[in-house]
Amino acid sequence: MTEASMQRITRQRQVILETLRNVRTHPTADELYEIVRKKLPHISLGTVYRNLDTLERCGMALRLDRVGNQARFDGDTSQHCHIRCKQCGRVDDIFETHAEVHADAVVRETGYQVTGFSLEFEGKCPTCKEIQDN
Repeated sequence: MTEASMQRITRQRQVILETLRNVRTHPTADELYEIVRKKLPHISLGTVYRNLDTLERCGMALRLDRVGNQARFDGDTSQHCHIRCKQCGRVDDIFETHAEVHADAVVRETGYQVTGFSLEFEGKCPTCKEIQDN
């Protein structure tokens, strides 16, 4: 589903989407709520959750799920990978990868038609690494 065919684009949904597209922190719904609330003081956390679900279903936002951690959201729906800090949960984008090359091998091995992929690296972010090193 595209933006044009999405359910009514309410002012709240538009602000949530614009905010999500303008931050690079891959916020949780709670974090996004705190940011959006500065623009829309009367918005509820439930409204943010419902709109994130709609935006994800419409392909306008990505949900980055991990077991045991709160889901984070990404407003950049282009094909890219992520790296997550196992200590603090920070998530960053990785645009330069060779994962696309492996899609051909997956097709040959499985017979699937590959329509996308999700690749997430794990490690320790520079901030957590610096804290540990000191």
